[in-house]
Amino acid sequence: MNEPALTDDTLLGGRVRLFQPKDGYRAAIDPVLLAAAVPARSGHTVLDVGSGTGAAGLCLAARIPGIELSGIERDPGALALAQRSAGANGVSVDWIEGDVLAPPSAVLSRQYDHVISNPPYRSADRGQRSPDPARAAAHSITDADFDAWLAFCVARVRGKGTLSLVLPAGELSRAVALIEPRLGGLTLLPLWPKQGAEARRVILQARRGGRAPSRLLPGLVLHAQDGRYTPEAEQVLRHGAPL
Repeated sequence: MNEPALTDDTLLGGRVRLFQPKDGYRAAIDPVLLAAAVPARSGHTVLDVGSGTGAAGLCLAARIPGIELSGIERDPGALALAQRSAGANGVSVDWIEGDVLAPPSAVLSRQYDHVISNPPYRSADRGQRSPDPARAAAHSITDADFDAWLAFCVARVRGKGTLSLVLPAGELSRAVALIEPRLGGLTLLPLWPKQGAEARRVILQARRGGRAPSRLLPGLVLHAQDGRYTPEAEQVLRHGAPL
């Protein structure tokens, strides 16, 4: 059987090498932005939930050398590409094959300093699924499973640790209602497509034991009127600047 066609791509201005399928689900800028939001330090443990081909975790490892990175992913094909990319980047990662909704004991027995995730969000209860199986799996989830996904993420955060998520604006109220009673110190960072446009996605961050009031940050404008990235977005996407 022939292997699926792959592309050998780079992120963070060439600092991260990423192998991806040529067709089907491919990482865009969300995992790069997610990695830029994580307040990790060298020596911290990080779990990438639904890690896919590893883009978010590998970007975080490039930004902050010395983290102890793990990732859980149910698709063995995506996991194999993540392992290949980690090797190409010289990064040691504990990739775990498993379903977030029925997680293996290796994950359930641990908590982490930081948990990150770009969860599926185009609800299978309410919308059409993509005809591509990999893309459909990455983007479709029922409302009940979305809640279970977030609950799993919350439970994996250790004391004073953080949870960081990229979410569509339409899922924000559902996520806040589930997360806020269990974690504190919520911070919301809107991602504006252009100046004056509605934010379609938001980075949500919460901290275990945080007591600070919730904050809505100014956010990041991604594109100028001519369609190019803004200088601020370029600093994050190309040069590894933190959010």
